[in-house]
Amino acid sequence: MILCCGEALIDMIPAPTEGGEGFVPHAGGAIFNTAIALGRLGQDVSMATGLSLDLFGQQLIDGLSASGVGTSMVVHSDRPTTLAFVKLVDGHARYQFYDEASAGRMLRYEDFASVPQDVKALFFGGISLACEPGADAYAALCEAEAAGRLVMMDPNIRPGFIQDEARYRARLSRMLACADIVKVSDEDLDWILPEHSGIEAQAAGMQAMGPKVVVVTRGKEGATAFLADGTQVSVPSERAEVVDTVGAGDTFNAGVLAKLSQMGLLSKLAAQGIAPAQMQEVLAHGAKVAAVTVSRAGANPPWAHEL
Repeated sequence: MILCCGEALIDMIPAPTEGGEGFVPHAGGAIFNTAIALGRLGQDVSMATGLSLDLFGQQLIDGLSASGVGTSMVVHSDRPTTLAFVKLVDGHARYQFYDEASAGRMLRYEDFASVPQDVKALFFGGISLACEPGADAYAALCEAEAAGRLVMMDPNIRPGFIQDEARYRARLSRMLACADIVKVSDEDLDWILPEHSGIEAQAAGMQAMGPKVVVVTRGKEGATAFLADGTQVSVPSERAEVVDTVGAGDTFNAGVLAKLSQMGLLSKLAAQGIAPAQMQEVLAHGAKVAAVTVSRAGANPPWAHEL
């Protein structure tokens, strides 16, 4: 099983109305999107997050269940659901978040149930790594479970969410030290490692922080993986008629994890010794899955049969 650990929220998507423009609630969040995509790709997946007992929390539970995502690690409370109001500008999403004292943000590590024995990998990332106190709960979960299970991270740096940069960097460094695979954009690398110049030097700097494999995505330019032995593997992006890019990176992450699972590579040892040909297959699958998502509106990952 793959356990996706992080935010689930409601994206308020603009829609035309008779009076001008309104907003329609859609289930979302980076980690939620990855979990949904994994479920649709036929993977055994569950989610660890905090969800409200309100009507939006029920919408999120329904979305997880509909895509085959387990919810035994969900922490329920009567706090409100995080809302993210979305504005699309040239197909790219801009967000205004309402997250104060939410069910997801106010998580504590001790709220989580024990991680099931059959969990082989944990995935962390998104804004859940920045918004305290929940961010500290996820960091503690990562540190507690990383010794015996593969950990993949996508920091997806959002500077606007970081209230205390020193605390955020310290927490991120602790989690990177536990991680086996990290997926980052070139913008993420610039923020995390500003003292390094060039993607190769930045990737090497990140590997020195802990992860054996660093995957760098560059949008339409494709993705490059830097392996533990110093080998680089690159794949181009899949050609697609882009509607919008909402959820593209989240779905790419799901494609990578799904292919690793299918190839029997969801372990710390396997990540350290993954062969270039295997990594190329993994990246290509991630790109293929993401291409379907960008070809339709919103974070709507494909089902396995659509590939």
